[in-house]
Amino acid sequence: MNDPIVASTGYRDAPPTMQEAPVEPGVDAPIVMRLDDVSVTFDGRPAVRGVSLDIRRGEVTALIGPSGSGKTTLLRALNRMHDTERSAEVTGRVLLGDTDVYARSTDPTLIRARVGMVFQRPNPFPTMSIYENVVSGLRFSGVRNRGLLQESAESALIAAALWDSVKDRMKAHASTLSGGEQQRLCIARALAVEPEVLLMDEPTSALDPIATKRIEELVVELKDRVTIVIVTHNMQQAMRVSDRCAFLLMGEDKAGELIEYGPTATLFSEPTDPRTLDYVNGRFG
Repeated sequence: MNDPIVASTGYRDAPPTMQEAPVEPGVDAPIVMRLDDVSVTFDGRPAVRGVSLDIRRGEVTALIGPSGSGKTTLLRALNRMHDTERSAEVTGRVLLGDTDVYARSTDPTLIRARVGMVFQRPNPFPTMSIYENVVSGLRFSGVRNRGLLQESAESALIAAALWDSVKDRMKAHASTLSGGEQQRLCIARALAVEPEVLLMDEPTSALDPIATKRIEELVVELKDRVTIVIVTHNMQQAMRVSDRCAFLLMGEDKAGELIEYGPTATLFSEPTDPRTLDYVNGRFG
C-alpha cells in the first residue's frame, strides 16, 4: 500500500460516509476514567503534553491521529505500562473511579487487572494451552479453584466469540490458532479477570480483512461488558466502532497534543478545529 492517505486513514478515494458512524453517545454515561493534564516524557523529552478528557462507561473511545502523535504513548499511560521504562515519566492525574492511578499507594498490578490491554500483534503464550492462556491472569492473581477457573475461561471465551471454535480443543497449544483467533484469545485472556477498562492498541493491524471485521464486531459487542479505549489509524474503523474520538497531533516540540475530543459522528461531520477536518478528510497524515 503506497498511497500515504490510504496507509494513514484506511480509505482510498473518499472519506468515510456518515452512514457508518455509530449513534451519538449519551452525555450522561458515568465517567470511568478521567485524565487531567496528562503528560509523558522520555529522558525529559516530551512525547505527550497536557491531555485532559473523560472516558465514559459502556462506550468505545478511539484515539486517532498521524503516526508519532502520541496515541500509543497516551494509551500505555492509562494502566502504568510506562513503569517498566526507566526513562519514562508521567505527570498529571489519571483517575480510575476514585483511584489515583499514579498515587504512591496504588499497586500497579491491581491497576493492570482493572485496566487490561490487548496489543498490536497477538501475543498468546505459544507453548501454553488455550485454556491456560485464558486463566493465566487469574492464576497470577492467586485464583486456584478449578471450578471457578473453568467457569471464567468459558465465560471469557464466549465473550470473545471464540468458545464455539475451541471448546473441544482447550488443551491444544495457542500457536495452533489462526492470527485472528489468537487475537481473540488475547482478548479473552484480558476479559477473564473482569477489567473495568480494556485498552486496545491497533488490535487489527496485523490481521486480514475477515479477521479485522470480526474483531471490530467484537469490540462493539463488548462495550456493554467493558469500557474500551482503542488506538487506530483507520478512519473507517474509528467510525464503525467508536462512540467518541480523541484526535491527537504532534506539536512544535514534537509532543502529542489533544486537538479535539467529542462524539465520533460530530468529530467527523462538524469538527471545531480545521486541523481535525483536514485529517479526517485525508489531507494530511
